[in-house]
Amino acid sequence: MSEAMKHIPLHGEEKNAYLRYLTTSDLPDILNLQTIVYEDLEDKKRLETLDEKEFRTILEGEPLMVGIFHREKLIAFRAFLNPDHDEEGLGRDIGLTEEDYTQIIYSEISNVHPDYRGNHLQTKMGNVIMERLNQSSFRYILATVAPGNIPSMKDKFALGMQIYKVKEKYGGKLRYIFCKDLESNDVGAKQQKEIHMKDIDNQAKLMEEGFIGTGMKKIDNAWMVIYQK
Repeated sequence: MSEAMKHIPLHGEEKNAYLRYLTTSDLPDILNLQTIVYEDLEDKKRLETLDEKEFRTILEGEPLMVGIFHREKLIAFRAFLNPDHDEEGLGRDIGLTEEDYTQIIYSEISNVHPDYRGNHLQTKMGNVIMERLNQSSFRYILATVAPGNIPSMKDKFALGMQIYKVKEKYGGKLRYIFCKDLESNDVGAKQQKEIHMKDIDNQAKLMEEGFIGTGMKKIDNAWMVIYQK
């Protein structure tokens, strides 16, 4: 099967869905799915939506957006973006310099139709694009996630990304800033601490001390973030 298309198992069944790279002809379906996902969210602040122009910019660039189809219906998509000079400032936020900006790429947005959650589609799409990035000139993969957005946090950790910062972005919305260094992502941990996800102040303090968020786990119905250095 070609790189452009591969079968994706849904609910344990084989070959009843497929993944391919998206083009501008998919824009109506992309915008429709984004609306469905956004309207289904209880906390709308968890998703920073894109407009048609922003999607078009991604789709007209190098192939960095994939979608999953079931019975010819778009049920999930994921987009990475080659930003113009670190336009959202994520690299600067975690201490990268202007010399690094040409090596930065953003994990920009992921949407999965509510009826198809639980199939790890977000991570499956991420792995496909990651394979391409491993052979590219990019080094730093950056993303933002709202604290408490458990599926997206699990996805980022599953892809080998780590938390380097927590701060307000996008007009005052609190976000973790994740990064994966494709050349070196080993923390070499000698210390480890677990902090309640809602304890933002202490998490920020740990990161100022050089700790990096490397994982998460649930203890007595509370999510803890694992920090190491």
